[in-house]
Amino acid sequence: MQKTVEQPVTLERVRQIGAAFAARDVEAIVACFAEDGEFRNAKGSDVWGQTYKGKDAIRSYFVPLFANAPDVRWIHTAEYVVGNRAVTEWLRTATLANGQKQEWLGCDLYTFRGELIVMKDTYIKVVG
Repeated sequence: MQKTVEQPVTLERVRQIGAAFAARDVEAIVACFAEDGEFRNAKGSDVWGQTYKGKDAIRSYFVPLFANAPDVRWIHTAEYVVGNRAVTEWLRTATLANGQKQEWLGCDLYTFRGELIVMKDTYIKVVG
C-alpha cells in the first residue's frame, strides 16, 4: 500500500493568506479555505474554541468581526512552514465599535491540502 504524501505549502502562500487578512477581504480569506475547511477560533465554549466549518460558516465569523473592528490588524512576527503545515505568530490590534482597544499576541496553526487551508487553529495570549 502506497502512502499519500501531502503537497508541501510554501512560505509565499502563507504570506498571500496573511495579505488577505491584512486587507480585511472576507472573500479572499474564504477563498483560501478548502470547501470542507475549518477555522477554530481561540474563544468558545469548547476546549478547542468555537469551530466554523465550511466557507459559509467561516464567512459568518469574519463579516461581523470586520464590521465591529474595522481597523483590526495582524502583524506577523514569525512564519514557519514544514510540509503541509504552517505556523504564523502575530500581534493583533483592534479598536472595537464601542471604542475599546484590543492588543494581544497569538499564533495560527495551519494544515493545508495543496494550497487550501483545511484547518486554521488560532491561539491567543489572554490579557487582563
